[in-house]
Amino acid sequence: MRILSGIQPSGKLHLGNYFGMMKPILDLQKEGEVFLFIADYHALTSVTDPRAMRQGSIDVALDFLACGLDTEKTLFYRQSDIPEVTELTWLLSTVTPMGLLERCHSYKDKVAKGLPATHGLFAYPVLMAADILIMQSQVVPVGRDQKQHVEVTRDIAIKFNNLYGEVFTLPAPSIRDEVAVVPGVDGQKMSKSYNNTVEIFGDPKESRAQIMRIVTDSKTVADPKDPDQCNVFALYKLFASNAQRDEMAARYRAGGLGYGEVKKRLFEMFDAHFAPLRQRRAELQKNMDHVEAVLRSGAERAAAVARDTLRRARQAVGLA
Repeated sequence: MRILSGIQPSGKLHLGNYFGMMKPILDLQKEGEVFLFIADYHALTSVTDPRAMRQGSIDVALDFLACGLDTEKTLFYRQSDIPEVTELTWLLSTVTPMGLLERCHSYKDKVAKGLPATHGLFAYPVLMAADILIMQSQVVPVGRDQKQHVEVTRDIAIKFNNLYGEVFTLPAPSIRDEVAVVPGVDGQKMSKSYNNTVEIFGDPKESRAQIMRIVTDSKTVADPKDPDQCNVFALYKLFASNAQRDEMAARYRAGGLGYGEVKKRLFEMFDAHFAPLRQRRAELQKNMDHVEAVLRSGAERAAAVARDTLRRARQAVGLA
């Protein structure tokens, strides 16, 4: 099974990234061949500072390696190191109906949040399709809000294959419902766009402050509470064992539990999980030559697959 996923270097990675994308892809390393890329082409729709782009890519690489990415099982690379992706994007663009892109909710959402209404932002799903199809990916782990883009990729691949022959594998989305949406400190989906994140490798004091700011209702300590309606519990259960989760849920319902106590316990579990990874990241940062070598090696291996797919696509459409 060939699995593909990517993440933009558009800011510090947070708990939403970790549980929604990073941990699932790390777990999937045991189940198949994984292609994981740093989506720097995609990030150009929102990141216009070259230094921030370069640093963001380095940070993503360090974060994944610190979290246990196995570079023997996973091809880890920068999107921009595979220029074949952009050529395939154009080939796919020639068969992509405008109506298909106009129905994509991501463009409207991002423009509503203040991003410029550029062609790159509008055509984002075609570039994403090229990322997926050029590696002949079979499974694409995504959050529920990205499911539409995988469906668009399938539609584009079917259109191309019907016109020119069977060139592309049709991918399937893989969604883990229990972590598809991780709440931010304000109760909305955790997102860098909303400035409501808890960074996984931030300063521990700031991480604690972020956790203590999580929005709750106005119930008193004595009041019974519904754990399923609590943002703090939603994050707590991501770290807790089944027994810990059930015990805490029972305390919520019984009353006598304050939100401050749960937040403190959440931070303790957060810090216990990420402290050793933070140390590993600091050690990796001292050897950036190794990090760059990992990315170069991944790009070389991925490029071999990309070149073969592009060759087939070019021949199919009649290019020499």
